[in-house]
Amino acid sequence: MEELVVECVRYSAPCVDCGARLDCWGVHGLVGGSLRWDVESVCSACGQTTAACGQDLPARLRDRLLADNGPTTLHVTAPSVERVIVMRVLRAELGVGLTEAKAVAGQVLAGAYSGTLPEVEYLAASCVEPESTR
Repeated sequence: MEELVVECVRYSAPCVDCGARLDCWGVHGLVGGSLRWDVESVCSACGQTTAACGQDLPARLRDRLLADNGPTTLHVTAPSVERVIVMRVLRAELGVGLTEAKAVAGQVLAGAYSGTLPEVEYLAASCVEPESTR
């Protein structure tokens, strides 16, 4: 069974129903081989509750996750990892543009790339081709 990799962050937002402060919990995770962002919120004033699952991680909350949990660094030790594979994963799965993918791929291969724990676990699993079994 695949291990669940998650990081959580608590934050506030305005309630869409009454405008009061919402207490929100966001969970960024690697679930079933995919990155996802889930949020639960409860309004302290009107009691409105919301659960939104499978969203994209907002940049401002990614920054907050990194500040609260600390960055995780990806160290690539497998000799079979090629720059083009890393770039393909960055572009397809993390939405990174070509120019940024070139720069980030260099960081990944140099052991200097860091991100949230789920992002790094995802990149590690996606960039390293599994060895064939005999």
